[in-house]
Amino acid sequence: MRRLLLPLLFLLCLCAPSLALAQAQPADPPANAAAPANAPAASPTLPALPSVTVGQIGDNKVSLPLQTLLLMTAITLIPSALLAMTAFTRIVIVLALLRQALGTGQTPSNQVLVGLGLFLTMLVMLPVGEKAWAQGMAPYLNGQIDFSTAWTLTTGPLRDFMLAQVRETDLMTFAGLAGHGAYAGPADVPFPIVVASFITSELKTAFEIGFLIFIPFVIIDLVVASVLMSMGMMMLSPMLVSAPFKILLFVLVDGWVLIVGSLAASFN
Repeated sequence: MRRLLLPLLFLLCLCAPSLALAQAQPADPPANAAAPANAPAASPTLPALPSVTVGQIGDNKVSLPLQTLLLMTAITLIPSALLAMTAFTRIVIVLALLRQALGTGQTPSNQVLVGLGLFLTMLVMLPVGEKAWAQGMAPYLNGQIDFSTAWTLTTGPLRDFMLAQVRETDLMTFAGLAGHGAYAGPADVPFPIVVASFITSELKTAFEIGFLIFIPFVIIDLVVASVLMSMGMMMLSPMLVSAPFKILLFVLVDGWVLIVGSLAASFN
């Protein structure tokens, strides 16, 4: 009997706190119990959203949703804006015209030309980027200057690079479209005027370089066409015959290095 009583007493000691807690808690109402007639209906409530203002534009605070919208818009526009304000425009147009002058169709492919244009653009713009980082971005990230000053110092080297490539006629054209008169100096030219003038100047320069590239290949086409006409081979396409000679000429003069070097030197 003692052997049986001792385990029972031990189990009762363990279960006593749980039984006391169960008796202290009120019993849950049954699921099918009807609510009192005069009891108000409980309406669902949503938690209040915190008023987050972690930034400001001028003296006005900007909420977090508006900051997110502005950030997403900037992310979609920054790549195209950077490509338009760098050496990429001139480089990729010249490479595309070179492919047409060679008459090789889609060889090299668009991916190869764009990749070469991007890396050549990085090489040309590297000094500008280093100067912009040292003057504006690094002090701003270290908390030494505010955003307005950082923007002016960061865009300064890029502005100087674009102004060095801009033609005066293009600049005055866009200044007239904007309703502005003559500017006292380069620092007084608005940034949008500089960007628009830079793009049109780059397009004109790229087509001028493309014209010079086309001349030797057009001469080869004319010579081949004249030889075929004199031999009476009217049905044979001159482009088909001249293509190997144009490729041979381009390889012999080391054309890719010559074109890439000339493009990089044209920005100095």
